[in-house]
Amino acid sequence: MAKKEETVSLVDTFAEFKELKNIDRTTMVSVLEESFRSVLAKMFGTDANYDVIVNPDKGDFEIWRNREVVADEDLDDPNVQISLSEAQKIDSSYEVGEEVTDEVNFASFGRRAILNLRQTLASKILELEKDTLYNKYIDKVGTIISAEVYQIWKKEMLLMDDEGNELLLPKTEQIPSDFYHKGETVRAVVERVENKNNNPKIILSRTSPTFLQRLFELEVPEINDGLITIKKIARIPGERAKIAVESYDDRIDPVGACVGVKGSRIHGIVRELRNENIDVINYTTNTQLFIQRALSPARISSIKLNEEEHKAEVFLKPEEVSLAIGKGGLNIKLASMLTEYTIDVFREVDNTAAAPEDEDIYLDEFRDEIEGWVIDAIKGIGIDTARGVLNAPREMLIEEADLEEETVDEVIRILKKEFEED
Repeated sequence: MAKKEETVSLVDTFAEFKELKNIDRTTMVSVLEESFRSVLAKMFGTDANYDVIVNPDKGDFEIWRNREVVADEDLDDPNVQISLSEAQKIDSSYEVGEEVTDEVNFASFGRRAILNLRQTLASKILELEKDTLYNKYIDKVGTIISAEVYQIWKKEMLLMDDEGNELLLPKTEQIPSDFYHKGETVRAVVERVENKNNNPKIILSRTSPTFLQRLFELEVPEINDGLITIKKIARIPGERAKIAVESYDDRIDPVGACVGVKGSRIHGIVRELRNENIDVINYTTNTQLFIQRALSPARISSIKLNEEEHKAEVFLKPEEVSLAIGKGGLNIKLASMLTEYTIDVFREVDNTAAAPEDEDIYLDEFRDEIEGWVIDAIKGIGIDTARGVLNAPREMLIEEADLEEETVDEVIRILKKEFEED
């Protein structure tokens, strides 16, 4: 009785694997059958004369052995043969040459056989899990998933998905300002799936341009519906990004749709990317115009192209040069990445130097301190310089630019501070 219970418990044990690892029923039955046959073949040299029947509904299994009836003196292999006298003890009508089928209690083969079965099953299930994990995530490459932080190491983080599968987020694929605690949820894109020696590793990324693209697809319905297309993305993770979008419907403003009313759509993306500054521009096949837009917020005077070498010489007024280059050279670097042109900036000579009291600063130079959508809203009412804002009535900025009072007051404070420091 104890042996029977021990064998039945085997099926219970492996039913748990099915629940935990999401292995479908048909596959589990097949694995159980293969495992039994593998052990039988090791014990007897062949499993060809055995029928293995797994009953998943009942939670048990049956093993039937088929043997040929031979004369007592001709018995050579008791595994595939049965003597006539033994066969007639089962049924007196058996004759030489007939086949006897009897049920075998697997537990009667001993603990060694049961141990072999457990080991074989564990090995096959582990291999099956790896195949299942690989097939699941190879189809998810390029999609966003959420996972829980399980372990944090110096060079990578170990995450767990909702099925308990292990995922890796290397330090090189994390935004520099990313900081997580154990148990927190992380959103990232599946970057790649490695499968060396049938040992799949799922690598995630938060720095990939694809991650930014998928976030826009989630936040902007027009992109998800195919009305707006993301043509190109350039990104320096955690710092700044430029994204070129296009719409084939003249009624849709692709930039406005991506930014949203008062920046409502882009806000969530910026927060997810640790306040990464995102410039959205209209895509065009006109290279000169595309480079001009890519260098925004700088205003370009002229461009000289070398299409063979993919080089562009850009000429700007002196006050526009710093805007074109950007803080730490980010703007020109991203423009080059986006357009795939090496861009060289040249300053136009301006002999009419402005008096110190007449100096002004374009609002775009404050994008590191003032959110881009706020600047765009102010520029939308025809004010594009710091002094222009300070000279404008506060009520006009609130009403015509459709900004909150607190927002306008913060903008005025930042701009005043700049001139006070000067």
